[in-house]
Amino acid sequence: MAKGSPPKKKAAATAAAKGGKDAGGWEAVDIPSTGRPIWFNPIVWALRLYFVQWALREAYHIRTYAIQEYGTVIHEFDPWFNFRATQYLADNGVERFYKWFDYMSWYPLGRPVGTTIYPGMQLTSVAIWNALPSFGVEMSLNDVCCYMPVWFGVIATVFLGLLAYECSGSVDNAVISAAIFAIIPAHTMRSVGGGYDNESVAITAMLMTFYFWVRSVRGGNSWIIGVLAGLAEYYMALSWGGYVFVVNMVALHAAVLSLTYVMRKEFDLTLHKAYSLFYVIGTYGATTVPVIGMTPLKSLEQMLPLLVFLAMQVVAVIEYQRREKNLTFEDVHKLRIQYFGTCAAAGVAVCAVLFPMGYFGPLSSRVRGLFVAHTRTGNPLVDSVAEHQPASPKAYWTYMHYACPMAPFGLALLFMKHKSHRNAMMFMVSYAVTVYYFSTKMQRLVLLAGPAAAVLAGVFIQNMFQLGVDAAFQHEDAAELVGKARRGKKGSLWEALSGLRVIWYQNALPRLAVSVLFVLWGALSLSGEFYGLAHHMAHGMSHPQIVTKGQMPSGETVVIDDYREAYYWLRDNTPKDARVLAWWDYGYQIAGLANRTTIADGNTWNHEHIALLGKALTSPQKDGHRIVRHLADYVLVWAGGRGDDMAKSPHMARIGTSVYKDVCPGDPKCHQFGMDRDRNPSPMMQQSLLFTLHSHKRAAGVMADENLFREVFNSKYGKVRIFKVRKISKESREWAADPANRKCDAPGSWYCEGQYPPALMKLVQKGKAFAQLEDFNAKKD
Repeated sequence: MAKGSPPKKKAAATAAAKGGKDAGGWEAVDIPSTGRPIWFNPIVWALRLYFVQWALREAYHIRTYAIQEYGTVIHEFDPWFNFRATQYLADNGVERFYKWFDYMSWYPLGRPVGTTIYPGMQLTSVAIWNALPSFGVEMSLNDVCCYMPVWFGVIATVFLGLLAYECSGSVDNAVISAAIFAIIPAHTMRSVGGGYDNESVAITAMLMTFYFWVRSVRGGNSWIIGVLAGLAEYYMALSWGGYVFVVNMVALHAAVLSLTYVMRKEFDLTLHKAYSLFYVIGTYGATTVPVIGMTPLKSLEQMLPLLVFLAMQVVAVIEYQRREKNLTFEDVHKLRIQYFGTCAAAGVAVCAVLFPMGYFGPLSSRVRGLFVAHTRTGNPLVDSVAEHQPASPKAYWTYMHYACPMAPFGLALLFMKHKSHRNAMMFMVSYAVTVYYFSTKMQRLVLLAGPAAAVLAGVFIQNMFQLGVDAAFQHEDAAELVGKARRGKKGSLWEALSGLRVIWYQNALPRLAVSVLFVLWGALSLSGEFYGLAHHMAHGMSHPQIVTKGQMPSGETVVIDDYREAYYWLRDNTPKDARVLAWWDYGYQIAGLANRTTIADGNTWNHEHIALLGKALTSPQKDGHRIVRHLADYVLVWAGGRGDDMAKSPHMARIGTSVYKDVCPGDPKCHQFGMDRDRNPSPMMQQSLLFTLHSHKRAAGVMADENLFREVFNSKYGKVRIFKVRKISKESREWAADPANRKCDAPGSWYCEGQYPPALMKLVQKGKAFAQLEDFNAKKD
C-alpha cells in the first residue's frame, strides 16, 4: 500500500496513550509530563536564541586567528593555485577561464586548467567580489579569498543545525549541535581564514545537500525540496571531487529507506519523487562541469546512485500497475521478481559489452586506498601524501575531543528516541557509520566525520540536559507514578528498581542532585575544556605555513618568512620566462607568488612527468644535470629540516622507479635510497643531486659542482636554497617555446599540449607508463 498512516501504528499509539499493552505484550506507559512553571519556556527560548548567536559568532571568530595575527595571507600550497585561478577568472571571464591552457605549469607539457579544475569556489569568490561594491563594501580579491573559509564556516554551522533538527526533531539538539560544530577542530582544520581550499566551501555544500535531502523525504509534498537537494549537489560537484561521497551517501540512504518500505509492503511516493529529482538535477549539473563530464554514468565509484535511481523507477512502475489492477501482495511480489530479473539480465548483457570496450572507468587510487592498507594502493604518488594515512585514535581525540566518545551514545539515543523523524534519523545513522569507516582508512576524511560527531554529541548532551532539567521539577502525575511503581513486578531486582522509582518521584533532593550533576558539571566543566581545546587547536592550525614563528636559542620569538622571501627573490631577480624546477609540492607557490614557470605542482595529473622529476633529483649529480638542463633555469630546494626535501626524497625515488626502472633496479620500494636510524644517508642518497644541493657546504665534504649548479640564493634562516643551472640547453628551450611544436586536438583549438624537446625524448621513451593496480581495463603484457 502507499505510505500513509498504517492502522497498526495508530492502534499501537492509541494503546500506549491509554496505558494499555501493544501487540508485543509490553506495558506501554507514556513518558511523564513535567510540572514546569509558566516562566520556564520563555527562559528556554531566550537561552536558545542566545546560543544560536553565540554559535554563529564563535564560528566566525575562531576562524580569524590567522588574519588577526598574520593579515590576509593565503596559506600553504593548494590555496595559492586556487587564488591564481580566481585571479585569472576575475581578469578574463568565465569563457576564457574554461579555455585556459596554462603553459606556466607542468613545463613543457602545460595544463588545461579549465577542464581539470573544480571551479565552484572560484566562481563564488568572484561573484562575491563583484557584488560587494553594490553594498558599499570595498575588498580586494585577495581579501575576499582569505575570508571565504570564514564566511562559509558560519553558513555550514547554520545548515548543520538545520540537519540536526531534521534528524531529531529537537530544537535543543539543533542548537547544541550547531554550537559544537561551530568550533570543532574536525571542521576548523579546513576552514581557517586564509585556508582558501576547496574543502572550506565543499563542506558547506555537502551539509546543504544533506539537509535539503532529508527535508525532502519528510513526507507529504516535501518531495519538491528534492529540487534544492539536486541543485546543492550540483554546487557540490562544482566545488570538490568529494561530491562522489555525497551522491553515494544520499543513494545509500534512499536504498535503505526503499528496502524498509518494501519489507513493510509499502511504497513511498515522496521518496521516489524526491530521489528522482535529486538524481536527475544533480547528475545533469555534474555532467556540465568539464572536469567531471560523463563520469557519473561511467565511473564504478558512481554506479550505486545510478542503480538506485533505475531500481526506484522499476518499483514505481510496479506500484502503478498495483494501483491500476488492484493487485495483491503476492502478485506484486511476482512482478518484482519478473521485472528485476529481466533488468538484471539486461544489465549483465550491457556490462559484458561495455567492459571490454573500456567504457567503465577504474576505481581511483584514492578510493582504492579506502579498502586497502595505506602503503599498498599500488600508486607511490598517492602513498606519498601524509593525509592519506589511516586515522589513529589520537587523531579522533585531537579533532573531536569529547564529541568522539559521546557520539556512540548519541547514535543509540537517536535510534531509540527519535523515531518520529524516522527517515531523517536513518540518514544520520547511515552517514555516521559510513563516514566512521572511511575516516579510519584515511585521516583526511576525519573532516567528513566532523558533522556526524557534532550531531550525535548534540543528541547525547541534549538528552542528558533534558534528564537534568526534568529532574528539577515535580511531576504533575507523581502520585500515579508512585502507585505504578509500587504495583510493579515482583522479584528482588524489580522490587529494588520499583523502590528507586518511588524515591525518585517522591523526593525532590535526588532529582535536584541529578540536575546539578548533569547541567552544572556538564556545562561548566566538559564544555569549558572542549571550548579551550577547540580554540587552542584553531590557533595552532591558523599558522599560514608559508609564514611561521620560531624561537631562537636566546628565547626570542621571530617571524620566519623564508619561503616568501625566496619566491619574491625569484620574481624580482629572474627573467619572466625563467623555469624553476622543484618538487611538485611547491609548484603552486612558485607560480602564485614568484609568477614563474614550474615543472610540476599539486595537481599531480601526470604520474610519468613527476617520475621524470623524481629521477632527475635522485640520480647522481651529473646524471641529474643531463635531465635538468633541458627543463629548467633554476632549481629550488627546501633545506630547513622538519619536512624538507630530504624527508620527502624516498618518495621521490619510489615514484621515479615506478616509471624508470633503472632508478632502483629490482627494488620498487627503493629501500637503497634513504637514511639509517642515526640519520646517515645511504650511498645512493649521498650521491644524489638532491642531497648535494640540499647539503651544499653544510655537510662535510658535500659541494655542488659549480660548473653544473651555482648557488644564487640562501634564505635568512636557511629554509630555502636556489641554484642556477649552468650549461642549459638553448635548443631545448627554444624548441619548447615554439607554438608550432605543440599538439592541438583540432586546428585552431585552444587545447594544445606541449611536448618534450627531442633531446629528452630518448630518455622519456625509456620509461614505462605507470599502470595503477586497479586499472583492470588495461590489457597486460
